[in-house]
Amino acid sequence: MPRRTATMLASTLMLIALLCAGVLIPVPYSELSPGPTVNTLGDHDGEPVLQISGRKTYPASGHLNMTTVRVTSADYRMNIVEAVYGWLAHDNKVVPHDTLYPDGKTEEESTQENAEEFSQSQETAKVAALKALDIPVRSWVIVSTVVKGSPAEGRLHAGDVVKAVDGTAVKEPADVAELVTKHKPGQDVVFTVVPAKEQAAAEKENRTATKTEDITITTARSDDSLEKRAIVGISAGTDHTFPFSIDIKLADVGGPSAGLMFALGIYDKLTPGSLTGGKFVAGTGTIDDDGKVGPIGGIQMKTVGARDKGARYFLTPADNCSSAAKDTPAGLTLVKVNTIDDALGALRDIRSGKTADLPTCTVR
Repeated sequence: MPRRTATMLASTLMLIALLCAGVLIPVPYSELSPGPTVNTLGDHDGEPVLQISGRKTYPASGHLNMTTVRVTSADYRMNIVEAVYGWLAHDNKVVPHDTLYPDGKTEEESTQENAEEFSQSQETAKVAALKALDIPVRSWVIVSTVVKGSPAEGRLHAGDVVKAVDGTAVKEPADVAELVTKHKPGQDVVFTVVPAKEQAAAEKENRTATKTEDITITTARSDDSLEKRAIVGISAGTDHTFPFSIDIKLADVGGPSAGLMFALGIYDKLTPGSLTGGKFVAGTGTIDDDGKVGPIGGIQMKTVGARDKGARYFLTPADNCSSAAKDTPAGLTLVKVNTIDDALGALRDIRSGKTADLPTCTVR
């Protein structure tokens, strides 16, 4: 065989071997790409995203789109070819697998966590919207979760309302941990609670729950390597009662980042006129009960997804602004917001055409 032919054959075989290796060898990376966007003022899968009953609502026009990021699953193993393609693709992002799924988190665990965060974001969005409208919302501290095998297992239950710890009234979830950690491990702590079943019955009958129980729990030592605290093995949260029904119908979405856009959608439907003036506005951001907007992940993917859907303006959490501004999609204006009031002010400028006054994102 001529040397030139042999060289070409060897090179071809080596190239085939490298391509095969690229396809077959997994690498520890995952990929993010723009996901669907949904208008919180419109319908999804044939039904309104926001369904409000028991209170007068008003027609809303335009778009207030929540945005999402599509990610590869925890079980998916990317190969070298896919990783290189993702790095080269402008609208995608390849990141270390552990960034999205730390500590060996499974697909099921990740899905459950995202579902819980999404559910919580709906509750905080309702509270933030109603507070912005000066509509009273009743709130109380509850047991959110009980750790299996902890001192609290079988003693406290998710949904129990925590009224006091050691006789001291509880007003915020943080109060619970503060009062428990005043003890040394092995000491008793007394929880005064309204059992979850009693609270549920009271809400159903539209009355205030009055039956309380005192439950004594012996604290254990935390597993923290740097600090040995007294714990009982619960996490505390907040529950609310709303003066009318607000349902958010949106399946197959997870995480907390739609909170701001849900809150704005609820606000729009409960007030005359249109927040957007018929304009196409999208956005993202977590939101707390007081209307503070928090940062999210995958901001570049969300701005691309919004632009591709037709958005002209994107409400951006202040802490994400600099990152988002580094690669702003053409035709999209990034508007910086810290609170729901900032977002409402920006929407007022957008619908009135005073876009020169908008607080836009810049690279720091």
